[in-house]
Amino acid sequence: MKYDYLLIGSGLFNCVFANLAHKDNKKCLIIEKKDHPFGNCYTENIKGINVHKYGPHIFHTNNKDIWNYVQQFAEFNNFMYKPKVSYQDKLYSFPINLMTLHQLWGVRTPAEAIRKIEQEKYKITDPKNLEEWALSQVGEEIYYKFIYGYTKKQWGTDPKNLPSFIIKRLPIRFNFDENYYFDQYQGIPIGGYTKMMWKMIGDTELMLNTDYFDYKKYWDSLAKKTVYTGPIDRYFNYEHGHLDYRSLRFESDTYDIEDFQGNAGINYTEEGVPYTRIIEHKHFEFTKSNHTIITKEYPANFKETQEPYYPINNTENDLIYNAYKKDSILLSNVLFGGRLAEYKYYDMHQIIGSAMSKYNKSKI
Repeated sequence: MKYDYLLIGSGLFNCVFANLAHKDNKKCLIIEKKDHPFGNCYTENIKGINVHKYGPHIFHTNNKDIWNYVQQFAEFNNFMYKPKVSYQDKLYSFPINLMTLHQLWGVRTPAEAIRKIEQEKYKITDPKNLEEWALSQVGEEIYYKFIYGYTKKQWGTDPKNLPSFIIKRLPIRFNFDENYYFDQYQGIPIGGYTKMMWKMIGDTELMLNTDYFDYKKYWDSLAKKTVYTGPIDRYFNYEHGHLDYRSLRFESDTYDIEDFQGNAGINYTEEGVPYTRIIEHKHFEFTKSNHTIITKEYPANFKETQEPYYPINNTENDLIYNAYKKDSILLSNVLFGGRLAEYKYYDMHQIIGSAMSKYNKSKI
């Protein structure tokens, strides 16, 4: 066979996998169906600004080994994500912190804020869904100003229909810390993710505009092992049914002004505003220019865009996925990895850790 590994998809999982394989003198071929590499991490330099084409990617981790690993491929700046919230023409500090609570209720100290939150909380001892959990944690005003509309838009359903784990990633603080992430190591690769990931894969062969399923048997015949990072239901020809996803649609504009909104991200939490946030890309790398590029993110039904983003991990979908997972385990020459193949939401550092682990367990 010509290759040791055939890598389906050129996102972060397979870039890490290819890098590790290259260090072991293994030969890889990456095939990618899009006309550009590197999946949702792809950044495009437009008029000197690195645009995150598929939503913002802020690297963050507490794992020093993973932080040291990515440092091989790029110098990272010290960017920390501190989004704001726009609700009914008012701006609020976010994630929810002592400044937010001061803006809402005039509280000035952690003790005052904690007392006020305790007064606002609903007494729900066994929350059954996202709405009940949120009301039991922060009460009605915060829920409707910061959570309800955004969540309903993002997931395309009333929060009463969603499991509470979706919202539990949202930090709530009783100090003035506006940093969205708790992690020790944070930043953006200077020059963008595209530059970083080209360096990561080195001279590994990469073919764009190539759909694996058009000639699956041929591609499989080229390598000892296939690493598949696409949707797992597609791999098995939807034998157990289709998995559900939420998707995103992006609309970008360029303005001949230095600064559009003064921040990398502003969330729009009103249900009546169709987009969930506006991203201003130049702020990720502190770019100096007389123009700026913004992107509005619109949540969408997966079937409208055919671009899966967020797995919908409800009981029905989990049953379908588990059936595919059982099938995947039986294939000794195929490795399934990443957000779509594992039907699981991953942050970037988690993808890297997973790729490292699966490579070491499946070495040829």
